[in-house]
Amino acid sequence: MDPHYLYRTWLDKMDDEELKKELLAISNDTAGIKDRFYRDLEFGTGGLRGIIEAGTNRMNIYTVRRATQGLADHLLEKGEAPSVCIAYDTRNKSLEFAETAAEVLCGNGIKTYLFDSVHPTPMLSYAVRHMKTHAGIVITASHNPKEYNGYKVYGPDGGQITDRAAKEILACIERSDCFSSAKTLPLKEALEKGLLKYIGEDVDSHYFAKIRSLSIRKELIAEKAHSLKIIYSPLHGSGNVPVRRILSELGFSNVFAVPEQEKHDGNFPTVPYPNPEDPSVFDLAIKMAVKTHPDLIFATDPDCDRIGVLVKDDEGKYSVLTGNQTGALLCQYIISSRGEMDVMPNDPAVIKTIVTTDLAKNICDKFGVPIFDVLTGFKYIGELAEKWQNTGGHSFIFGFEESYGYLAGDFVRDKDAVIAAAQIAEMALYYKDKGQTLYQALQNLYAEYGYYAEKLISVEMPGEEGQKRCAEIIADMRANYKEMLNGAPIAVVEDYQKSERTDIRTGKKDKIGLPKSKVLKFIFDDESWLVLRPSGTEPKVKIYISARGENAHEAESKLYSLEKLARGILK
Repeated sequence: MDPHYLYRTWLDKMDDEELKKELLAISNDTAGIKDRFYRDLEFGTGGLRGIIEAGTNRMNIYTVRRATQGLADHLLEKGEAPSVCIAYDTRNKSLEFAETAAEVLCGNGIKTYLFDSVHPTPMLSYAVRHMKTHAGIVITASHNPKEYNGYKVYGPDGGQITDRAAKEILACIERSDCFSSAKTLPLKEALEKGLLKYIGEDVDSHYFAKIRSLSIRKELIAEKAHSLKIIYSPLHGSGNVPVRRILSELGFSNVFAVPEQEKHDGNFPTVPYPNPEDPSVFDLAIKMAVKTHPDLIFATDPDCDRIGVLVKDDEGKYSVLTGNQTGALLCQYIISSRGEMDVMPNDPAVIKTIVTTDLAKNICDKFGVPIFDVLTGFKYIGELAEKWQNTGGHSFIFGFEESYGYLAGDFVRDKDAVIAAAQIAEMALYYKDKGQTLYQALQNLYAEYGYYAEKLISVEMPGEEGQKRCAEIIADMRANYKEMLNGAPIAVVEDYQKSERTDIRTGKKDKIGLPKSKVLKFIFDDESWLVLRPSGTEPKVKIYISARGENAHEAESKLYSLEKLARGILK
């Protein structure tokens, strides 16, 4: 539909004066109008995510109403009496969007449970499972810049919806519009009618008890947790209370919050954007460390599902661990400790994504624990863990992805930085008790299993033209990968759009038993690899590269060569 027609329609029908003034201010901005209205904000397995502004391609109360009406229709079509949990983080407009969603659900007669304060995304996942609701919503844009917010939908298993459910909900959304379709009920009336209930301490306390039960070396924690010094930053997000609470309940009493970053603030004033993958977010923590000399520094993103870690290197400087490195350390610690303490369940297994380090595979092979690859996105880790639980398959003990997401236990179905904070603290305490830092523990892993170096190269491609360019790059790579990779010795090509794996050396083709996805993976003769994919939640093209060497220099040298190839593709 014509963007200018939609622009005029919105001006006619909007009842929010603030958003109306915003649109009037761009009446002569043809490009701005087109970008806001050239499409509907895309709904997929990651829900909605966009800039907070007026328009069909933006996050605002109207796009939230429309999405929620679609979700309500989807749930009601199943013929049950559905219920939904809602959580929200510290981002601008998060509470407003959460209450907007609650008004629509209650307007459709759906029992709604709304958290009474800011809570992390993984606690929403837990609440859905604990309260046995039919779905969950969390208002967050994870680690995106302050201009963004988002709307993620969870299924009854507590995991993010995957492809089939997303398509069904989208079909319902497309039957409605932003103004006339949504049924709403004021929250005060919804409370009086018993359709709305606030979630408080009862659910929280059950969640923290579950995390405490995950401790493997309970005696060590009870005796020595107080000896571990930690600096923690919630980066103005929802992790401040729950992360500090679980550490305190476990006995980690020497935890120091970064004062400039502990208060909730959706403008994230101390960081360019609140992503613990960015080393610059740790600048204030490192300044604190000069005086407090912590064993460990970590930070969580606004919705507290990702965690970044800094540890002392051999020179006493604080070194950033990548998501792959932290995940490999946790994988080794959890498997070896469960075995040593005789608390390993039957048929244990680990899950990682296809873009996550193969170091984990070597670790699992040593201990005889199966490891499974899934598509990029923690929803696929949660989906497989849930399948095992329902079918009596493997016992899920750990899952992780390279983008700083980790999960242990069977009571949450998404990455969980509260759980990860507790597990990382326990692991650091264990190595400290042995006279080692986590940095030294990592070097020992490399010495045993080989040196791995990984990197993510990400390029923003915003707007309609960006979307076209992204599609062109992937299509060109599929058709001309030999030329674009400059004759690199390719051993295997995995085309996830075709669900096909081809061994270039033999010509043999096999099916990939995963959902179709716009992903290409190229595995080279030396087991290095390169993966090309569009982001599912941001206007970006991403290339993941991984190299393995007999020593650090060899691994880094191979990685440098792969990076040159990758940047050539993106040009």
